[in-house]
Amino acid sequence: MDRVILTYDARFLRRKVIQTEAQTKVLVDLAQTTSLNHGDALELTDGRVIEVIAADEPLLAVTGDLVQLAWHIGNRHTPCQIEADRVLIQDDPVIGHMLEHLGATVTPVHQPFTPEGGAYGHGRTHAHDHGKTAHDH
Repeated sequence: MDRVILTYDARFLRRKVIQTEAQTKVLVDLAQTTSLNHGDALELTDGRVIEVIAADEPLLAVTGDLVQLAWHIGNRHTPCQIEADRVLIQDDPVIGHMLEHLGATVTPVHQPFTPEGGAYGHGRTHAHDHGKTAHDH
């Protein structure tokens, strides 16, 4: 199965040409803007399937009082990936600086970003189908 490796922002699309690992160009043409998640798949009109992979990207690893810090991150509607001992956010110097003032340790890292979905299922955090349709380009 071919794969496409996309950052978090690039996985939010409606109509766009993407290039797979095998150098195949595919026009993604969805009915509405959709957030693709790591592990989703695009099904081409000819039945081939392309797996969606979260790309490594610059992030900030946040440690400290995670309950308090996660509240402040969520209060600013900042996408975050919650882990047992840290929270990951996109590399945003303003948010990073604010979190440091709240006592967090903020460390730059480079890895895939797969943030949590939201409680209400709206916007970027909506429920998704695992089989999206795309066309060879």
